[in-house]
Amino acid sequence: MKCKNIFAAIFFLTSNFLLSQEGNQFSFAWDNGFKLESADKNFKLKFGGRLMIDHAFFSQDAGLDDAFGQLLTKNGTEFRRARFFFSGTVYENVTFKLNIDFASGNTVLKDAYIGIKNIPFVGNIRVGHVKEPFRLDALTSSKYLTFMEPALLTDFTPIRNNGILLFNNFLDKRLSVQTGLFRNASGRTGNDLTANDGFTFTGRMSGLPFDDNEKKLLLHVGLGYTYKKPNDKKEFKIASRPEAHLSGKKYLNTGIIEDVENVQMANFETALVKGPFSVQAEYLIANINTGTGITSISYNFSSYYAQTSYFITGEYKRFKSSYSGFNRLKPTHNFVGKNKGAGAWEVALRYSNSDLNNKDIFGGEQRDITLGLNWYLNPVTRIMFNHVWEKVKNFGNATAFQVRFQIDF
Repeated sequence: MKCKNIFAAIFFLTSNFLLSQEGNQFSFAWDNGFKLESADKNFKLKFGGRLMIDHAFFSQDAGLDDAFGQLLTKNGTEFRRARFFFSGTVYENVTFKLNIDFASGNTVLKDAYIGIKNIPFVGNIRVGHVKEPFRLDALTSSKYLTFMEPALLTDFTPIRNNGILLFNNFLDKRLSVQTGLFRNASGRTGNDLTANDGFTFTGRMSGLPFDDNEKKLLLHVGLGYTYKKPNDKKEFKIASRPEAHLSGKKYLNTGIIEDVENVQMANFETALVKGPFSVQAEYLIANINTGTGITSISYNFSSYYAQTSYFITGEYKRFKSSYSGFNRLKPTHNFVGKNKGAGAWEVALRYSNSDLNNKDIFGGEQRDITLGLNWYLNPVTRIMFNHVWEKVKNFGNATAFQVRFQIDF
């Protein structure tokens, strides 16, 4: 609660200070979020948040009961995300963002960075706790994902890390390049107090062969690579729960892999939007090298997904940027308002697979099929329904039915 009060006080004091400055004319407006902007565009401030309330029901068969133990509960509810953020641009080209999540009952740092934009050739630099440029499903904000949870492959490596990120667009934004050097920081605080646990290098290149809003046509392709070099703590682990965050089971788990020399991952991604219809797919391969010389062992794991969605009411998805993925969906007619429409309705289907079996590691292989229905009441409010069917190879099957009530601004 103290952090929430600090957040509110910072925004209130900053806004009042800027609005009170003689000679500076600021406008304060709502644009699916609160925005404060100077007349000369040198200062732009935003604040907002997101609240996602989830309910879920679970079941698993006798095979999974025997292998992983019985479910402790067959239903649950949680505040999946409860975030506040404050971001902006000062003196035209210095940017910042602070994004904190309170959903767990504790404060968890998400985005926290200072950046400089419009640098010749380099483009943009950000320093702090940011998203590594790797995997389209991970880069797209949770506010705009088609399904309640990202695909299984997002569990192979953390989404955010502390470091320095460089990114730029070329050829009228048809080609984008992002690269960064990161420390293995705490996912909760973004800190690496000892800084002795090696480094991570991540890079990504993506392109938009087609991007035509008039024709409602978009084709995105991309390739990402990450290299992790541990130092003191030479351990690595991959573990995945089903694509249902409330699930208490992680059927996929390599366990701790010791004596790791390096970890390399490559990710291939593509997305196509043609009017109300869209498809998206990614394929990730991971290589974990342990030991040296004749004692060295190389483990290979993989994960992929393919998904499709269709807007019954005719809307279509739009890209925000290569680094940010897809953008906010705005219904043609809001559910409540002057048009008194039905909002936007989207049906979606996804198939995911992860294989963590290789050599003497039996982390399991799992397939998830998710059927989704999304109701966008307006640009900032959405109700989501997901039914997930899980099959753990050689062990058994499980299901999860989930509902989310979401508002973000």
